[in-house]
Amino acid sequence: MNEAIRNLEPKALWNKFADLNAVPRPSKKEERVIAFMKDFGKKLGLETLEDEVGNVIIRKPATKGMEDRKAVVLQSHLDMVHQKNNDTDFNFDTQGIEMLVDGDWVRAKGTTLGADNGLGVATIMAILESNEIEHPAIEALFTIDEETGMTGAKGLKGGLLKGDILLNLDTEEDDEIGVGCAGGVDVTATGTYNETDTPKNAATFTIKVKGLNGGHSGMDIIKGLGNANKLMNRLLFATKDFIQLAKLEGGSLRNAIPRESMAQVVVSSEEKFHAAFEKMKTAILSEYKSLEPNLSISAEKSSETFSKAMTHIDQMKFFNAMNAAHNGVYRMSPDIEDLVETSNNIAKVSVANGNIKIECLTRSSVESSKDVLANALTSVFELAGYEAKLAGDYPGWAPNMDSPILKVLDNLYQKMNGEKANVAACHAGLECGILGQNYPEMDMISFGPTIKGAHSPDERASISSAQKYWDFVMEILKNIPKK
Repeated sequence: MNEAIRNLEPKALWNKFADLNAVPRPSKKEERVIAFMKDFGKKLGLETLEDEVGNVIIRKPATKGMEDRKAVVLQSHLDMVHQKNNDTDFNFDTQGIEMLVDGDWVRAKGTTLGADNGLGVATIMAILESNEIEHPAIEALFTIDEETGMTGAKGLKGGLLKGDILLNLDTEEDDEIGVGCAGGVDVTATGTYNETDTPKNAATFTIKVKGLNGGHSGMDIIKGLGNANKLMNRLLFATKDFIQLAKLEGGSLRNAIPRESMAQVVVSSEEKFHAAFEKMKTAILSEYKSLEPNLSISAEKSSETFSKAMTHIDQMKFFNAMNAAHNGVYRMSPDIEDLVETSNNIAKVSVANGNIKIECLTRSSVESSKDVLANALTSVFELAGYEAKLAGDYPGWAPNMDSPILKVLDNLYQKMNGEKANVAACHAGLECGILGQNYPEMDMISFGPTIKGAHSPDERASISSAQKYWDFVMEILKNIPKK
């Protein structure tokens, strides 16, 4: 299946991507891909090192005639988001990604593809391996754990890198040059609840919300897509007088808009429950019929029984907290058109065995606005009697419109494509903001090939865009300014 990928152009890029995707590389479990990358660098005879947190750095001297150019850091992250469809039998810890060609797109078979940021990693690998590509002195920086905390970028110490310019290859539209990004913070609420006896002979129903698009909780949040956790809570709240909540599990990763949620409820009056449920189901499907055409909502009787379930008082605290907790765009940027400034993703919700956990990712390009929303969420959860904690805080990347490397890329793009690139900041989290704390003098820019549906099983990479992007990279390396 992956052999078809190896025959795509540019072959140097797609072959390295296929090599990389054969290596399992979940966030926080990057041991195998770190070893793979170190072995790759050493086999090329290049200086290769691993820093104390697991980032890999490979250095390659300038090609002949390029020794007088500024040194360049080529940077991408090794880890990938692991998401799969419910009906896909796949173990991310042991299996390589199964890829296929679908017209102009490369996809995975029922899972995320890993083009985010595997195509960036593969690009750097191909450059390091080549004896023909012209380039200045290169430091290849492969960071770890970008997707679940950016701990690799956070742990990279100042003084380790010597480059003057950093090219981050993690933007997902090939006509875009990234000059800024959002920061983020994890907001996690935990609490307990009391249980009470359920009525004898009461039926148990399993409620499912599935078929949502999901997607990247930064780049896709502006689309107003359905959040399975919020939609599930609407169904539970609508039927609150006829149910006792026994169990709930929704979403998976903080940086992915939740696609599915499942709840088990004990029903006191089936007729009244069905009436209230169907009314809310109809309303939701009507609201999302254009945005979420594959949305499925069901309530089916289950053979599983629960002798105890959440008390009415604690149930209402939970439903009210979920109603009040903000999800989606909070504020648009007043300075950059169509840029989300601040947002929140209610990413994962778990209710079971007397314990509640609600996990959110709050993003903003403005630190004070991020604090406002994080504080608002904290207030909601604490009013419900839960403990709220903030963790994993990372800064945004402030745009520098006078960046010298921006001028190089902007001019090259227009020369190669006959039109200007879209110079923009994004609502995703990029590592540039964090790296810039220890390397404030380094000139940074971000760009990449077109990737759609990142962080979801619908992730796909454009084949024609990969060629366009590859040609752009080759020209950039030839045009790096002199020292």
